[in-house]
Amino acid sequence: MYDIIITRMGKIARYLNQLIVGNVFDSPEIIEAYSTDRSALKIKPRAVAFPESTDDVQRLMRFCYQLAAKDIKIPVAVRGSGLDEMGGDLTNGLVISTEKLNHLLESDRRERLVRVQAGITLKELNTALSVNGLAVPIGGHELETIGGLISNCPVDDFSGKYGGIMNYVERLEVVLPNGDCLQTSRLNKHSVAHKAHEKTLEGEIYRKLPKLLKDNEKVLAEIKEDKFKKHGYSNIKRVGHKNSINLLPLFFGAEGTLGVISEVILRATPINRQYGRVAATFTDLKIAQKFLDMLKPLHPCELNLYDVRMIKTVEEMGKRVNEITKKMDEGFVVLARFDSKSKAYVRRINSIVKLLPKTSRILIDTNRTMVAIDELENSLTSYIYYAKDGERVPLLTDFYVPGDKLEAFLEDIKVVEEKLGLELALFGSYLNNIYSLRPKFSINDEEFNKKATAFLRAGSFVVERSKGAVVAGGPEGRVKSIITNTKMSAEEKKLYEDIKNIFDRYGIISPDIKTGTDARFTMNHFRSSSSSKIMI
Repeated sequence: MYDIIITRMGKIARYLNQLIVGNVFDSPEIIEAYSTDRSALKIKPRAVAFPESTDDVQRLMRFCYQLAAKDIKIPVAVRGSGLDEMGGDLTNGLVISTEKLNHLLESDRRERLVRVQAGITLKELNTALSVNGLAVPIGGHELETIGGLISNCPVDDFSGKYGGIMNYVERLEVVLPNGDCLQTSRLNKHSVAHKAHEKTLEGEIYRKLPKLLKDNEKVLAEIKEDKFKKHGYSNIKRVGHKNSINLLPLFFGAEGTLGVISEVILRATPINRQYGRVAATFTDLKIAQKFLDMLKPLHPCELNLYDVRMIKTVEEMGKRVNEITKKMDEGFVVLARFDSKSKAYVRRINSIVKLLPKTSRILIDTNRTMVAIDELENSLTSYIYYAKDGERVPLLTDFYVPGDKLEAFLEDIKVVEEKLGLELALFGSYLNNIYSLRPKFSINDEEFNKKATAFLRAGSFVVERSKGAVVAGGPEGRVKSIITNTKMSAEEKKLYEDIKNIFDRYGIISPDIKTGTDARFTMNHFRSSSSSKIMI
């Protein structure tokens, strides 16, 4: 039956175009463009929809739900800017893009609240808020959509100081798989009981979820113990509080699998946009960590650590970074950013410098050093997108390694480097202990999927050996599910499957994400050519 419906996608696209104000396309060029994101995968959808309102999203989901009730399933994936690195926004069915849901609907300057559509980007939102001296302090890619940030819930560069997107979302409007709308809020037990009497999908959710929470108290306690656990629906641990329930946390990191986020109410905050930066180099990790630990009390908004090999690599592109890395073949670069109005951190850093060895080099933001630090700051982007005769595909990114295990982790990674013949240069946030490795692969190599999988498994083993977490800075998507689905206990996996079934009984929205991921399917869909989704 599924094969029959796929052959009729042309007719379905025409019907959906009559149904919604936005557009639905199934032309080869659009299908190709939406078959990749920033991950290592390529999965061609059958159609791409561009709704322009919540009503459009409801009509699309209601149509797919009615077909699924007749055992004709068209899988749906929700996509924002296509910046997902784990393939969570790809599908072989219908892609619902939120690109046209990009409006700021209303704002309350006094309460510092703003209501937006989920497809508005971080840049668009903060540009509008800046008129009133406000911002949502997220250190992610400026083209990330707000809906995408919620669905992936990344530990961004500013999270160490400002807490991340979860701290700034007040309410969500979500289109459920059957087309109904749900608005999140904290409900006491009487309000939950009232909702549970409604003969709607929302009523069914409020009937079944409290029982699920009660029946899984032991599993929830285990999930709560591991604050870095971000796979599955681990934020279920935040839903129940005393005698109340709030569904809002459940959508953070859910990767759009429980419903389509259509509108968001956020709380903005005053923020200083005048930054100061400090860059430093170290030949020894222990000294670098000592310096980083001294900077932490100064409350930087970013505190990042890079393997110097990354910086040396981009010199081949003509980047002028040798002012700070000259005569260094190995070691580490620290880049700190401060957004405090006071310049007290400069005096403190000058006193710290006196304690450092002469082999270390420090640059503090001034008119003379500004260009050199700019070059250094941009070198990460250069490193990721400059890989002669290959590509640095994201496989083992945004993992957690505790600070006291970092040295041991790097020693183990050297063994992996030698065994697999890859250069594994570490980079990430020391404030959050979230790091990434982006080795170069030749993706048109017939053995690419085997080599990529071998690296993912070996790297994941080293992360876990170091008491870290493979899924920590963002959700698992398809790629990391290869690892996480084999590590979950049967009880935890069953809990997540039950949550999915309560919201999406027919398995319409991204049924092959989270616990439904098929490792073989994922490995068979590794790309064999470069992705067209490059957004610098």
